[in-house]
Amino acid sequence: CSLSDKTALLNQSPILLLLLRKKCQKVRSETVIPSKNVTAPATTPSQDKLLGGLLSAAFEESSCQSRYKSSLYRKPSPFPLSPYLVKKLRKYEAYHKKCGPGTHRYRTAVEQLQAGRNADSSECKYVVWFPCNGLGNRMLTIASTFLYALLSGRVMLVNVPREQEGLFCEPFPGTSWVLPGGFPEGNPMKLNVGAPESYVNMLKNGVIRHDTPAASLPAHVYLHVEQTRLRLSDNIFCDDDQRLLRKFSWMILKSDSYFAPALFLTPMYEKELARMFPQREAVFHHLGRYLFHPTDRVWGIVRRYYEAYLARVDEKIGFQIRIFPEKPVKFENMYDQLTRCIREQRLLPELGDPASPAMNATGHDGKVKAVLIASLYSGYYDKIRGLYYESPTKTGEIVAVYQPSHEEKQEYASNEHNQKALAEIYLLSYCDKIAMSAWSTFGYVAYGFAGVKPWILLRPDWNKEVSDVACVRSTSVEPCLHSPPILGCRAKKEVDVARVKPYVRHCEDVGFGLKLFDS
Repeated sequence: CSLSDKTALLNQSPILLLLLRKKCQKVRSETVIPSKNVTAPATTPSQDKLLGGLLSAAFEESSCQSRYKSSLYRKPSPFPLSPYLVKKLRKYEAYHKKCGPGTHRYRTAVEQLQAGRNADSSECKYVVWFPCNGLGNRMLTIASTFLYALLSGRVMLVNVPREQEGLFCEPFPGTSWVLPGGFPEGNPMKLNVGAPESYVNMLKNGVIRHDTPAASLPAHVYLHVEQTRLRLSDNIFCDDDQRLLRKFSWMILKSDSYFAPALFLTPMYEKELARMFPQREAVFHHLGRYLFHPTDRVWGIVRRYYEAYLARVDEKIGFQIRIFPEKPVKFENMYDQLTRCIREQRLLPELGDPASPAMNATGHDGKVKAVLIASLYSGYYDKIRGLYYESPTKTGEIVAVYQPSHEEKQEYASNEHNQKALAEIYLLSYCDKIAMSAWSTFGYVAYGFAGVKPWILLRPDWNKEVSDVACVRSTSVEPCLHSPPILGCRAKKEVDVARVKPYVRHCEDVGFGLKLFDS
């Protein structure tokens, strides 16, 4: 409530926190004075809960609290929404409702699949998404698959494994995106790069040809859009292949990659994508905020934490640290790199002399910055909190450091772990500035939601333990496609698309990767 109260937060003594909460509750009950720093309920009247038409108004607000409220906790989007994309989304919602689970058309399509027949002129066509890797990968690939569904005229259904249950609300009104149980081709063990029903293998083995009529095609096709030797599968993002793939009524897709940029490299989709996304770097920003709404259970975690620690600060800075097993970095080296980035980019105020009681009088005096740390480990929190607890800042600003959880290891198959991960992705997305680990899909999703360009903590070279450069600013708010396809199509020649396409460039953290951007 006062500067001394804010300072007490740094100590995080349970007794002090309890007393402070009681004091603040009493103040709030006696006087209702909206704080200039409260970014959620206080700004509700001026914010568009439908995000300019991105979200449908057809839902009951009580069905999913986060759908119309989560955006009120972050700044308005810096990217205008294309009216054409809005029209496209409303048209898709009607199509999904007509053809989705529980409808006569869906039952008919499943019967044809079970009978081994590909419908010659099916009114409804489907792409079924299957999960791969962690939550960040899954969210990026769902968004990519949905974009593909929009472009190819398919209904997207998602297979929801146990560890993913209860994370997201339904994104489409009056229907469901969840693949019903008993799906005849739902064995995930069969979904791999060597599967005989994969598009690439059927083409190589002569099972199908580009001129095969729809009635003679197998009942379904499998697309394996996964990193294979750091490349996506060939023969998917070419016009001839897309024309053949469109003849299949059922498509099963499994991916671990954000393959949306590859769709921009497919000639037949370029004009449509330009109308949907005049600003190319807003693709995931728009689609992610459209598709992903935490369930009330997860949203409760987000809202309570935000209101308790982040709502009334002047600035929020997020640090996301991920250590990958294939390239482990010692804690001391990673911490040193993070602090170098903080100093060089001036992400936090400089520390003053711990022995000096006086602080320089500046215009920043008394302002509070909150640092949110998202990491599996508590060491970064302990060290950074210690710095700002033991020493004042030269500007007189207060720096409070928070970490919602530290799970020690990633548990792909744990529902509770994924709930916490999703909550922290959202909390990170409410930050004004973000610094994140290279290659991290968790970080990609968070800054994509936020619409802010992050500072990326670069990986050391393979033969080094320390990165020469601490961090670099991203040129775009788009995630990186780590494994772009070979663009030669039938010619099978290597083409560096970053040299020939004005709206793609190589990623800062993955030199051979690609990301969309606006010059």
